[in-house]
Amino acid sequence: MSKCRICESAVTEFLDLGRQPLSDAFLRPQDTDGEFFYRLAVGVCESCTMVQLVEEVPRDRMFHEDYPYHSSGSSVMREHFAATARGFLERELTSADPFVVELGCNDGIMLGTVKDAGVRHLGVEPSGGVAKIAAAQGIRVLNAFFEEETAIGIHEADGPADVIYAANTLCHIPYMDSILRGVDALLGPNGVFVFEDPYLGDIVAKTSFDQIYDEHFFFFTARSVQAMAERFGLELVDVTRLPVHGGEVRYTLARAGARTPSPAVAALVAEEDGLSDLATLERFAANVAKIRTDLIALLRKLKDEGKTVAAYGATAKSATVTNFCGIGPELVSYVCDTTPAKQHRLSPGTHIPVEPAEVFARSYPDYALLFAWNHAEEIMAKEKEFRANGGKWILYVPEVHVV
Repeated sequence: MSKCRICESAVTEFLDLGRQPLSDAFLRPQDTDGEFFYRLAVGVCESCTMVQLVEEVPRDRMFHEDYPYHSSGSSVMREHFAATARGFLERELTSADPFVVELGCNDGIMLGTVKDAGVRHLGVEPSGGVAKIAAAQGIRVLNAFFEEETAIGIHEADGPADVIYAANTLCHIPYMDSILRGVDALLGPNGVFVFEDPYLGDIVAKTSFDQIYDEHFFFFTARSVQAMAERFGLELVDVTRLPVHGGEVRYTLARAGARTPSPAVAALVAEEDGLSDLATLERFAANVAKIRTDLIALLRKLKDEGKTVAAYGATAKSATVTNFCGIGPELVSYVCDTTPAKQHRLSPGTHIPVEPAEVFARSYPDYALLFAWNHAEEIMAKEKEFRANGGKWILYVPEVHVV
């Protein structure tokens, strides 16, 4: 039995998604030999209720020079991050010389708005490729992993931060003790540490098991974040439900006693009653198994009927689906994607060819398996011609269905 990375209590495993590759390792056809695999399994801490992976993938394997995800790739996310930055500028970055630090700034989509407002900022980004994109836009970037030593260096050079922010980043980091000691070292007396990540409540409610992959180590709830914060002299003072990425929560932490917690914190903690119970999580695992059975049955039926099936969106989370379900090019002919770094490569593990987005419209398939289901509204609005030509979408959240 593994130990919790937060409190070192026992972790009880409830879901095994099998042998999985690195979710963002899109391979050249000649480089498939020696592909890295690990066991993807999830457990819950018996003490602090933190849900987490039971096996850690080395961070240098995941976040590297060629890391292909760009936060600015979606118009919905571009507006989300612009609105987030405007909120910080209006409410938190109001002193004479404010300073904001973003952990995992990616291509700088949030900090761009901060930079344009003339506010001091720093993005800490370990993936060299996206860090260079941010820097080319005039954003100040430190190409490094954020931990306690990094934070101390930033404080010495720039002083305390009014805001430390992380989006879809904190859940990636197993070494949370060093992160939160770093926050303690860098955060100003009245500052806030704000992070947003996929919410366990939404994952369980929607059976969105593809949110579980190598880069997502922790699956937060208000209750588990509250317990985690207390161990490091911090306090959960606000929570906000977010619709992005299939359902997230934005958590706001401050130094203990520095701010009065919002009523939203107690309300969400109460709403979570039973969420992290083993019985609830085992029911979730059973629902995941049903999705696998139903999705494979549908794809095999379509193949037997001579229908063509492609996939849409070479997302990181699609690796969990294809490898857990055993979906390869014999069932799905290709995946289309707008990210140049993924195109003309093979999907992790099951080696489905990844093609540019224009291939989709060149000869529409009969069915499209929507891996990027969290952007369904945006994608379906863009791909009206596919439906007009008789095409149908296959979705698997919260259950397998065709639209």
